[in-house]
Amino acid sequence: MYIRPIQKTDNNEIAKVIRKVLLEMGVPKIGTAYADKELDAMYEAYDFSRSKYFVVESEGVLFGGAGIAPLKGEDPSICELQKMYFLPEARGIGKGNQMIQLCLDFAIEHDFSLCYIETMPNMLDAQKLYKKMGFSYINHSMGCTGHTSCPIWMTKKLI
Repeated sequence: MYIRPIQKTDNNEIAKVIRKVLLEMGVPKIGTAYADKELDAMYEAYDFSRSKYFVVESEGVLFGGAGIAPLKGEDPSICELQKMYFLPEARGIGKGNQMIQLCLDFAIEHDFSLCYIETMPNMLDAQKLYKKMGFSYINHSMGCTGHTSCPIWMTKKLI
């Protein structure tokens, strides 16, 4: 398995992967990434300045992805680690660490000073990974993500 930037031809497959993981995790369809309009056009959603989405691929099959983009409705120096989901086959083999580091390196290269992420209470493995990568819990949401059903918020200083 390797990590690469998303391509337009990945749109359908990555949308299926993300929805499958969200359903597996029992995430509400409203107020989470499941309802995001850009889910079916991820290439286009990240095809703008200071944004990038990466996928995990093996032999032409996608197993997950993650992106980094400016946090909507916030200071331009704040980014968000977004839509980081992996199928079970890609979990526990270090791809999460690699993906987060790749996204954070991109964020630093593009002058972000703080990274924000939100998640669900039952996604304990994800929270453990975020803490390992230097994220800390905060007691409030940030920006205008539209994810009103995600009550766990974390940040990491980049600079």
